[in-house]
Amino acid sequence: MSAEKSAYEKLLDELRQRKEKAYKGGGDERIKAQHSKGKLTARERLALLFDEGSFNEIMTFATTRATEFGLDKERYYGDGVVTGWGKVDGRTVFAYAQDFTEIGGTLGEMHAAKIGKIYELALKVGAPVVGINDSGGARIQEGAMALEGYGLVFKNNVMASGVIPQITIMAGPAAGGAVYSPALTDFIIMIKGDAYYMFVTGPEITKVVLGEEVTFQDLGGAVVHASKSGVVHFMVDSEQEAINTAKKLLSYLPSNNMEEPPYMDTGDQVDRDVSGVDQIIPDDPAKPYNMKEIISRIVDNGEFLEVHKHWARNIIVGFARIGGNVVGIVANNPEEFGGSIDIDAADKAARFIRFCDAFNIPLISLVDTPGYVPGTDQEYKGIIRHGAKMLYAFAEATVPKITMIVRKSYGGAHIAMSIKSLGADLVYAWPTAEIAVTGPEGAVRILYKREIQQASNPDDFIKQKIAEYRKLFANPYWAAEKGLVDDVIEPKDTRRVIAAALEMLRNKREYRYPKKHGNIPL
Repeated sequence: MSAEKSAYEKLLDELRQRKEKAYKGGGDERIKAQHSKGKLTARERLALLFDEGSFNEIMTFATTRATEFGLDKERYYGDGVVTGWGKVDGRTVFAYAQDFTEIGGTLGEMHAAKIGKIYELALKVGAPVVGINDSGGARIQEGAMALEGYGLVFKNNVMASGVIPQITIMAGPAAGGAVYSPALTDFIIMIKGDAYYMFVTGPEITKVVLGEEVTFQDLGGAVVHASKSGVVHFMVDSEQEAINTAKKLLSYLPSNNMEEPPYMDTGDQVDRDVSGVDQIIPDDPAKPYNMKEIISRIVDNGEFLEVHKHWARNIIVGFARIGGNVVGIVANNPEEFGGSIDIDAADKAARFIRFCDAFNIPLISLVDTPGYVPGTDQEYKGIIRHGAKMLYAFAEATVPKITMIVRKSYGGAHIAMSIKSLGADLVYAWPTAEIAVTGPEGAVRILYKREIQQASNPDDFIKQKIAEYRKLFANPYWAAEKGLVDDVIEPKDTRRVIAAALEMLRNKREYRYPKKHGNIPL
């Protein structure tokens, strides 16, 4: 006959029982329902994110204090969100994962307090936050307290902005106020599928107010937000891929704004020739080509983590390494609008530039742009205001800024891609570069308007003047002679030149006038 358990053993039993209940979330049936949708539970997601055995949960037993509408009848430990910290590839990261099996992952007072605590600790120690969102939104049963909770989360997002990296994984639905915390973070990763969507007002309200019928996916699915709204930075096919993308992204980012980005020995020789890169650009200046091919040749091992891949594709932004050091790349894409900059491209580039500047990531500009996109559509929607964001972002940035002009660089877009007077530290050009206020044909038609009208053969006159203009401006040497280009280089030397410039600029310090903050043209 076994001896009766001691008081201490009984306490341990109670602790284990309570933890088992907490770890079960909403219980077996709700976990089964979650799995039936192809979705993981909150703890399963965190297990994929963190190095094995490294996760430390906090506020495990927290639960709602509300008693209205039956909340006093059934209380759940954790209050619909799992919070804690652990290691991701050996580095400290904080995280929260909303638990849809508990009260639909809805946000109430205690739920918000748990997320707030994570942010408080992350800011104190200087570590990133990864949020995994899967929620039914504000907890109606808690009334205005739920709305106050969202306010707390939003404020923490803003206070952490530019101090620690913030990544959100959209692993479920989000509607109304729930969408704004993700929007306030640095990067959103969203999974494709019927169980994943986000919008301010849903299909029902859209139909009632506007008479417009739309599905959940057509209104707020991953494809829509990755390609049309620009809300989503990375679109993925599965929860595992979402976690992998977050981990890959973290590998390029410093833990906070006081640290340098993590160096990695990639094994790629820093001074190697960029073989064959000179064959990528066509002889015909009007023909498009794939700028990503140039990027892949320049960076370490061809590895490039593109951000906003499906949105505003006329400009390319993303992270890579050169000589093991992290860089942010901003490049025109001649395959879309000829590389012209429009409203969305300017917004996309400006936000990426400001992120890199906040977290000490040098910026490399690869330039091939004929200008801003013309037309009433762009003017009416504010291309002046939006285009100015990109100018502001580059001028404001104090990180090393290196510009490489590979082909066209015309007009205001030439300035927007970072030139010396805007603050670029070094500007280089390939022999194929064309630098001018506008393209040859446009310039000739403006400069020689009267002569064209009076010419006996206007077409021949225009061709002659275009050839003269090209000889003068459609090359990098006029600008280089004026000191606007630091050197014209052979394309094969691109990687070596950029690497040497990055090494020289490693200890760059640049100061600004004291101010509370600037007033970017939002």
